[in-house]
Amino acid sequence: MATSLTTRDVGARRSGGTPGGTFFGHPRGLATLFMTEMWERFSFYGMRALLPLYLIAGGPAAGKGGQGGGLAMTAATATAIYSIYMAMVYLLAMPGGWFGDRVWGPRKTVAIAALVIMAGHLTLALPGEGSFFAGLALVALGSGLLKANISTMVGHLYDGPDDPRRDGGFTVFYMGINIGAFAAPLVIGTVGQNYSWHLGFALAAVGMGLGLVQFLLGTRHLSPRSDLVPQPLTRQERNTALRKGLLWLAAATVFYAIVVLSGTYTLNWALVPITVVGLVIPVLVLARIKRDKELAPVERSRMSGYIWFFVAAAVFWMIYDQGGSTMSIFGDTKASGKLFGIHFPSSWYQSVNPLWVMALAPVMAWIWLWLSRRGREPGTAVKFAMGLFLIGASFFVFVLPMAMATGGTKVSPMWLVSIYLIQTVGELCLSPVGLSVTTKMAPAKYGSQMMGVWFLAVTAGDCTTSLLSLAGVNLNGTGVVAVEAALACLAGYAVWMYRKRVAALMGGVH
Repeated sequence: MATSLTTRDVGARRSGGTPGGTFFGHPRGLATLFMTEMWERFSFYGMRALLPLYLIAGGPAAGKGGQGGGLAMTAATATAIYSIYMAMVYLLAMPGGWFGDRVWGPRKTVAIAALVIMAGHLTLALPGEGSFFAGLALVALGSGLLKANISTMVGHLYDGPDDPRRDGGFTVFYMGINIGAFAAPLVIGTVGQNYSWHLGFALAAVGMGLGLVQFLLGTRHLSPRSDLVPQPLTRQERNTALRKGLLWLAAATVFYAIVVLSGTYTLNWALVPITVVGLVIPVLVLARIKRDKELAPVERSRMSGYIWFFVAAAVFWMIYDQGGSTMSIFGDTKASGKLFGIHFPSSWYQSVNPLWVMALAPVMAWIWLWLSRRGREPGTAVKFAMGLFLIGASFFVFVLPMAMATGGTKVSPMWLVSIYLIQTVGELCLSPVGLSVTTKMAPAKYGSQMMGVWFLAVTAGDCTTSLLSLAGVNLNGTGVVAVEAALACLAGYAVWMYRKRVAALMGGVH
């Protein structure tokens, strides 16, 4: 598929790709990364579509007539586990970027990550609660290793931050994510929800295997920079990192051994500490980078501006990622499973957002380019404010079907389709722009790690959702949803009000 989409263009020589071809006007290596990410997202989003439904299957929170064989958890526990899992995927992108910068280089890290993800999905395919959580941990670890490094390799294909094709390249790459995300619930979701949860998880492993094959076959088209380890660890640094890691592992092992042997262990002993860690680490990481005395003054200024984008993104993802938990469970229990006379499993709702992305991403990219040519393209801060307003508006709309779905009433699926539409427009204002601005504003010292910092915003948002669920807050209540919507709109207004200040801190980055 990648080869059939290539065209001749000498521009690849300038961008570090293989001479002789381009991919929709971009370096040919983008095709390799596009296809790799597409299959990885197929595996990730297929498993994600099943996750909350599998957790509640067989219990009182599941929809009537649904398949049993799940873990029979409450909706609150399922939301907390789902949110923590998503948070860990993005939290581990930070050490994933560190491995790319200091140990293996981006290209080798991505190949190893794909193998770990495959192992995780195959472990999920085994019956039993223990294998389920072990599989989740492996998928989270592999995804964290892959995410930051594959995005960094996209940046390597272009001639620095000022290459006019850069934002468009990330938008094309973003479409690859959503092609995989669209197909996954239709295939993996249908098999898992209607036939066998574990067979669905096994199909996710097949998807990642196809992604690994695509990556290995097309790796010659990537930039030579992707093979380099920018700052290799010294022997002393390696020994120090290994010693600290083993100490933390030993401490955690002793602590949980005591808890288990004392008979006081519950699932919250694992969920609460992970949630707190997921909130604390982003703050510590940003503070460490901001205070690094080796950074040039302009890099420190950019980090100050970047904190605005980070906080805005955390608020955005706190609401957005509930599309796979709060909204998914609502779709399974409170929305009709029939549209235009066609019955469908509730996991199909997870294909709606990527379908909207594929339809609207080219339109949004064209709009930004059209405005740019006329000198009227909104700045990054304004795009972030737009994203926050829209995600807030989506939850204000969500309040309506939630209020209607009482007494056994099932609402029309079009409510969820409309909500996902609003969220998608907000996502396209914020997410690809955030990826691009992160690569532009990253201090040279932190390369791949800054992509990990961007993903920590997702960690912070998802951990906030998890903490609310563990604290007993009913995220399925109209009052809580309305408060979240108001918070997002307020954050968007703050970013818009201080847009000129943020632009000044960005130090010439646009």
